[in-house]
Amino acid sequence: MFRSLACGAALLLALPAFAADTVSIDTYRGAAKVPEAPEKIAVFDIAAVDTLSALGVDITGAPQNLYVDYLDSIAEKAEDLGTLFEPDIEAVHALQPDLIIVGGRSSDQVEPMSELAPAIDMTIWEDVVGQGLDRLEAYGRIFDLEDKAAELRAAFDTQLADTRAAVAGQGTALILLTNGPKISAYGKAGRFGWLHSTLDLPEAAAEISDSTHGESISFEFIQTVNPDWLIVIDRLAAIGQPGEDAKTTLDNTLVHETTAWKNDQVVYLNASDIYISGGGIQSMMRTLSDIEAGFSGN
Repeated sequence: MFRSLACGAALLLALPAFAADTVSIDTYRGAAKVPEAPEKIAVFDIAAVDTLSALGVDITGAPQNLYVDYLDSIAEKAEDLGTLFEPDIEAVHALQPDLIIVGGRSSDQVEPMSELAPAIDMTIWEDVVGQGLDRLEAYGRIFDLEDKAAELRAAFDTQLADTRAAVAGQGTALILLTNGPKISAYGKAGRFGWLHSTLDLPEAAAEISDSTHGESISFEFIQTVNPDWLIVIDRLAAIGQPGEDAKTTLDNTLVHETTAWKNDQVVYLNASDIYISGGGIQSMMRTLSDIEAGFSGN
């Protein structure tokens, strides 16, 4: 998905000669040295905006639309730098940032951005939780907020333990992404598979393909698999597009025959949290909280 996958094992990012104090961190492309405690930052990764805002870091510039309502106040305060896919290069140049952070959907921008200022790729992809926590630690080091990062990590660990306890012994689950009338299922190796692996949540369908983008399925598949729980993500809701919502799509006679539907065990996640800002520390905790509430009957 990202050009970084073809960039080799490690990329050491060099800073301009005038850069003074630096700190060494791990990025998606390997080890990097970045300015210590940068005052002006431009951020083109929504998961990064999530975690940085949780740490209390001021974000100087960001894309015009972050798609997640809990980050609205951050977007309103930040300078408008275009979009994830089409950054406003002139606006970035005018901002004169001390550090530029890209990742995920903007990963391809790391090279052109590095011509304007030190730039790092902080993509979160293969290991959402592991990489998400690594990014939290790295940002703590960059901004000299390691104690705050440790506090957030402890809060995450507590939420994870609570959610694991809520799902324990409650049967199998099938993770679905709806896109209007279309449905895809995700297993452990998929984009949302961390919900299975991190929570020790049994898969209802172990035969789902390993594709990170999920496997297109039918209502008959859901009926045959007969999960105890359905965990549902509505893509159209996440990106703010009109169309048939997830509840309408799944209101189908075949789905009605599943244990999940009969027992009212369908958990509709906040789609933006897991689909748009996935891997951000707030996003992960919010998603875990939604699952804990759903499995607890709340």
